[in-house]
Order: sequence, then structure tokens, then C-alpha cells
Amino acid sequence: MNFALSDEQQMLQASAAEFVKRESPLSRVRALREDETGFSRDLWRKMAELGWLGMAYPESLGGADMGAVETIVVMEELGRGLLPEPMLATVLLGGMAILRAGNDDQQKALLPAMVNGERFLSLAYLERQARHDPFDVTTSARQNGGSWVLSGEKTFVPDAAVADRVVVSARTGGAQRTIDGITLFLVDPKADGVTLTDIPGMDCRKRYVMKLDGVKVDDGDRLGESGQGGTVLDGVLDWASVGLCGEMLGGMVEAFRMTLEYLKTREQFGVPIGSFQALKHRAADEYVQTELARSAVYYAAMALDEKLEDAQAAVSTAKARCNDAFHVIANESLQMHGGIGMTDEHDIGFYFKRAHAAEVTLGDSTYHRDRYARLKGY
Repeated sequence: MNFALSDEQQMLQASAAEFVKRESPLSRVRALREDETGFSRDLWRKMAELGWLGMAYPESLGGADMGAVETIVVMEELGRGLLPEPMLATVLLGGMAILRAGNDDQQKALLPAMVNGERFLSLAYLERQARHDPFDVTTSARQNGGSWVLSGEKTFVPDAAVADRVVVSARTGGAQRTIDGITLFLVDPKADGVTLTDIPGMDCRKRYVMKLDGVKVDDGDRLGESGQGGTVLDGVLDWASVGLCGEMLGGMVEAFRMTLEYLKTREQFGVPIGSFQALKHRAADEYVQTELARSAVYYAAMALDEKLEDAQAAVSTAKARCNDAFHVIANESLQMHGGIGMTDEHDIGFYFKRAHAAEVTLGDSTYHRDRYARLKGY
């Protein structure tokens, strides 16, 4: 498999890198820590104008009909700049669930506006007891005439407070922890019976506990066939995981670059500390970690695009590899910066915090290794 980017993909990468450098220095990310929304709506509109929000969506809905590889090319550059804009929640999770499960009316009502940067979406699938398992669902949906009544609680719902609609998974049948019997619904997070509680995070991204207390939704807000949402959810999470891996790859590459610069300029005993053999070995290990992660991420993206038989296993391989690599690189980079790296004034700490938050988003390494083993029949 050829991992080299095409000319068009290289142009996309260069334009994304230039955009991040020009529009989003880390000083902006630092300032957004105190912002109630956590991101810039103006920058989000600019990203929409560049076509990034619709890359993987069909032209009929205003998108560019691109694939996973193009998605991670952009996500890598966003990860290098730690952009907090809700690409994961809106484009990779909520929007993709509507694209894969929604009917024509639902798609046309929400997705063109999302692609244009006018609507925000999210996906609520995880529950407290589930420990990353998307099928461990106790939230219930009970049919009541021509509507449904949802009750339960979801956790770690990204950017739910700004979302126009949240796709919620609920059990309409089947046993707990089975893929069958899960149904997806469109829920207005401002509807009666919905309560959002902020979950503070070290990377300052916005995540919420979403409590549903007898929330009434019309049957027209049901996505796809009743009881078939688990299969849709499985595919959406694979897609989003690859996108997140692209972001994590960019973050670890930039943390490594910053560390190399520091090793070249910081002096002790009259020489750059990068000349010390122990630090050379640690830096070399960081480089190996980034390259192993890059190979795993690009293979997973190409496997999804080409619908290869081992695509799901490739996704879990990539996520487990990125979890481990970003963890090691962030920790090592922080330590090699010495005392200054532990201060809030230095930017390297942002990558440390993002690494540890991303590591447990969409499945930690233990979950994905176990999933890989199950997919391979172990």
C-alpha cells in the first residue's frame, strides 16, 4: 500500500498548515481557556469556507465527497495547533451519524447547514458503567403513540451545550451490552427534560453529562430503523477514531518538534543539552513513536476508504498506537523541557494535557487491544 500523499493531498496539507499558523497561534488557544464556548465561531466559519467541514460529505449536501485520508491530512494540522473547534463532535460524530442513519429529509434539514458552519451537532453514546463500550446502553426509549420517551444518562458528550441537535443512542430492545436493540434519536439539548452538567477537563475542551428525564421526541426524530442503531454507531465511531488519531498524530509531531528545538538551544556546562547521549536516545525514541503511529493511522484511513476486510482491526490498532505514542511523547517532552516545562507559561504543557485527554476519548488502549483480539477471533 502506497502511503505517499497525492499532489492534491499535499496541497490540502500545505493550505491547512498555513491556515493554522496564520489564524491560530497557541496564544489564542491559551486565551480560549476562559471562554464559555471554548472555541471561536468566527474561525469555525473560516474553516467552513475552506470546505473542511464537508470534506467527507457528498456533494449533494454541500460537501466535497473526499475520504478518510483527506480528513486526517487536515486533522493532523489542526492537532499540531491544538485547535479546540468542534470537528470531532460536529463533523466526525454527530454529522456522520446523521449521514449514515438519517433519511433524506433529516440529512437535508441538518447537514448542509452543518457543512456551512451554521449548525453544530454532537453524539451522546457513552454511559458511566460502559467503560468505552458503545453497546453497554441502559438509556431507554419507550414508544408512546407517534413519539418516543427517552430516559437515562450519557457522559462525556462533546460540545453538547452549543449543539443544535445531539444524536442519542437508546435501547429499544435487546439485552444490555448487545449491539442489537439500540436506536438513534435526534434530541434538542435545550428540550424539556434535558439537563447538561459540565465536566471539567485538563485540556479545557467542553464535555458534558447529559441527563434525559422523560424527554419526548417525535418519531420523525428517529434515525434509521428501530433497533439497528448499534451497527451505525460502530461505523461512526471507527470513522471518528481515525479522525481523532490524525489529530493526535499532529499533536505528537509538534510536541516532538518543540522538544528538538529546546534541546538545540538550552545549554548546560557550556553545550546544548541535545548533545547529551541520554537525551539523544530519548529523542530518537520519540521519533520512532511518531513514525509507527503515522503508519498505523494512514493504513487505517486507507482501509476505511477502500473498505478492506481488516478496516475495523486497523482502526483499533491505530487508536491503541496513538494512545501509547502520544502518552510517551508528551511525558518525555515535558520532562526534557525540565522545570520550565512544568509551568503554565510554557506551551509544551498544552500537548501533555491534550495527550492524556485524547488517550481516553473514543476508547483507551486496553479497550482497543481487547477489541482487536475479539475481531481476530482470540
